[in-house]
Amino acid sequence: MQEALEVSVVVPVKNEAGNAAPLTGEIITALAGVKHEIIFVDDGSRDATGTELAALALTHPQVRVITHQTSCGQSQATITGVAGARGVWIATLDGDGQNDPADIKKLLAARDSNGNAARTLFLGRRAQRQDSTLRLLASRIANGVRGALLRDSTPDSGCGIKLISRDLFLELPRFNALHRFMPALVIRAGGRAVSVAVGHRPRTRGQSKYGIVQRGLIGIVDLLGVFWLLRRNTLPRVR
Repeated sequence: MQEALEVSVVVPVKNEAGNAAPLTGEIITALAGVKHEIIFVDDGSRDATGTELAALALTHPQVRVITHQTSCGQSQATITGVAGARGVWIATLDGDGQNDPADIKKLLAARDSNGNAARTLFLGRRAQRQDSTLRLLASRIANGVRGALLRDSTPDSGCGIKLISRDLFLELPRFNALHRFMPALVIRAGGRAVSVAVGHRPRTRGQSKYGIVQRGLIGIVDLLGVFWLLRRNTLPRVR
């Protein structure tokens, strides 16, 4: 029987050659003293990402690699990673290097200081985002609309760094935009979401996979779908 770990760090990547190795080193440093694994889910990369991940798995016992033969999207890559994880807790990071792995410790500290942590999603709130003005404006509008409609009390739902128990994650409905609506879905499941201030770094390698217009149009459909899920949900009171 494999030993249970405290934390599985799940990192979806697609065409992120050059980012995985430095990210791995930072995660290992950040989680020194914590039993952990790092699961990279290669979502159909067409560059050297797969080769780099294979080399990392050979040289770092903490690293595991799962590969999608074709791209299925960030949410499905995250779901694949969580399904194969051995950790009691799941930490997620974006694979572009903009999330600082050192902030995982901040989320773990928030977990340890909060009651009912097993039913709580801890997620980052990027204090000083290193993105373009247009992307910042689009994100601010999206967060405002989402918050007004879903009432998830979360100022930065799109932040990639999150901490959640594996059991709670596996209760959530699965669909392509899951990673952007986790606070509302956790609340729907009877849990709560706690935001923690984290850092944010500029992208130094690769290119964003999301266009602002494309994400906006798809996001409207996804938002309406999640709104419908929330309206159709009733949590029973069990005695």
